[in-house]
Amino acid sequence: MKRIVCLAAVVVASALHLLAQASYPAPNEGPNPYRTVTGWAKLPDGRAWGSTAGVDIAPDGTVWAYDRCGANNCDKSPLAPVLHFDKSGNTIASFGAGMFVMPHGIFVGRDGHVWIADQLSVKDQKGAVVVEFTPDGKVVRTLGKPGVNAETHDTFGAPTDVLVAPNGDIFVSDGHQGCNCESRIVKFNRSGKYLTEFGGKGSGAGELNMPHTLAIDSQGRLFVGDRTNNRVAIFTQDGKFITSWTQFGRPSGVFIDQRDMLYVADSESRDEDGYGHNPGVHRGIRIGSVKDGKVTAYIPDPKPTGGSSAAEGVAADRDGNVYGAEVGPKDFKRYVKQ
Repeated sequence: MKRIVCLAAVVVASALHLLAQASYPAPNEGPNPYRTVTGWAKLPDGRAWGSTAGVDIAPDGTVWAYDRCGANNCDKSPLAPVLHFDKSGNTIASFGAGMFVMPHGIFVGRDGHVWIADQLSVKDQKGAVVVEFTPDGKVVRTLGKPGVNAETHDTFGAPTDVLVAPNGDIFVSDGHQGCNCESRIVKFNRSGKYLTEFGGKGSGAGELNMPHTLAIDSQGRLFVGDRTNNRVAIFTQDGKFITSWTQFGRPSGVFIDQRDMLYVADSESRDEDGYGHNPGVHRGIRIGSVKDGKVTAYIPDPKPTGGSSAAEGVAADRDGNVYGAEVGPKDFKRYVKQ
């Protein structure tokens, strides 16, 4: 009993420490210790990249990503969108042809299994699901019902990302812009049984507006890219709101590495009214520690134009290389420490 009480005290103290970390304006300058590498990933058959917003790192250090089939939609395309690269950027495997409409989130588990969220749907046919694959492309299970857009315990409105916690619980962010649906995080157990959901559309504490991306830190805290609210929202795994940070910009992608460094890709901030409105904040990748919430590095977007530019999805490997998956420019970049 004493050990349980002590553990609970540690969790509470950790949450209180996060509460003490103030949110502040996102910096638009700072050290950029990276050089940009283009053309690193070699796609099958020499094909060109389409839009991509997802990248993750496998336990062996290899890189997984998806491509929206040379365009921004995979419906009716014969191309395989799920891509596996070795550490030199060579394609190891590709799969998933004919299965997806608009791949939107990717997660690679400790067992090497690959999870893909599919945001859009073709009515009663495919999409609006989360699919788990073995590394060689065999389907393990599907959450949601293909082609059914509905916010229930076993269907999704527009799933944007997926994450599996160390204990096997599954989290899905649901509610992309344009789906006319709620903004929620749905939690399942390791068997895929619905447990709970939290969030709700709004801008108040604990509310969300287009939860776009998910990450988890070493303390088990859930970081949500609350994109339309221009903040990273932080919760316990039971859905209790801890705090939110604005210093990392408008989060399209979030990633936390093994050292508890937080990488946030801001691909949409703009001064103008309307979509992406985030006055005074520039686009780019901001990096800092979840332990103190301070931004310590910034990779600026070299050409911020249109609705989305530079990285929307982001990940970092154990060697410190950063990967950016780009929707607007239809590209996949690698950032290497200088």
